[in-house]
Amino acid sequence: MRILVTGERGQLARSLAARAAGATGLSLLSVGRPELDLERPDSIERAVRAAAPDVVVNAAAYTAVDRAEDEPDRAFRINAEAAGELAAAARRRGARFVQLSTDYVFDGTRDRAYDESAPTGPLGVYGRSKLEGEQRVSEANPDHLILRTAWVYSPFGRNFVTTMLALAAERDEVAVVADQRGSPTAAADLADGILALLRAWRDRPEAGLGGTYHLAGTGTASWFEFAEAIFRESAARGLPAARVKPIGSAEWPTRAPRPAHSVLDSGRFARDFGYRAPPWPRSTAAVIAALAGEG
Repeated sequence: MRILVTGERGQLARSLAARAAGATGLSLLSVGRPELDLERPDSIERAVRAAAPDVVVNAAAYTAVDRAEDEPDRAFRINAEAAGELAAAARRRGARFVQLSTDYVFDGTRDRAYDESAPTGPLGVYGRSKLEGEQRVSEANPDHLILRTAWVYSPFGRNFVTTMLALAAERDEVAVVADQRGSPTAAADLADGILALLRAWRDRPEAGLGGTYHLAGTGTASWFEFAEAIFRESAARGLPAARVKPIGSAEWPTRAPRPAHSVLDSGRFARDFGYRAPPWPRSTAAVIAALAGEG
């Protein structure tokens, strides 16, 4: 099975490449700019044709949530229009399409975890662009699967874990929002779930096709609780750590509103594909260990 993964330098693409290394029957190719530039429509068809994939995993996205409020055209171009174009190009090659989406498609007002049937209602440009991307993919390629995730982190690049450690190297105390709850998700766990999906498709080709699924870390946390866990693990390994001061969202205004409660229910994915992500504190410890050079 030949897998084309977009967003070559992103957290998920790098984690997929690491997890798929040596996997029997899988040939994974990650591509990014300039070969595949989602702002250049002409590069999309060319990249898909050259890769001749069986499955395309669209892990590329415009993820600058606040900047999207000032660059809506660019956010919609990358997250919506290009996603649909990629899905259409995959269909012309007879390839399946996995679209990564986000908890930001919800408004965060629900008092329980969001399952796939919950009404959407994005609060900002980023969430709206990702929701439109889901819709365009659905229209462009019937052999698709939409996979929503949340709060992704890894040892790679800039994310909440690496940002917290960088701040701890500069100051003794870090203020972190305590009234937003979600599902911290290690990119490696998300990659493992996608690999479980691909393995399932070998034996059950129709499994999940045309559907929407949630796949996030097991358990919930506020950003404050997540930060505390990061610093407990980092302190134990000799990495920078800081005290965490809980604050409310009103004390940390952002350009784009965030959902206050965007916990994702991943039960459907576990039932259909036999994979559930580990508890997020365990995965957080593994990421911190990797950053400390362990393993």
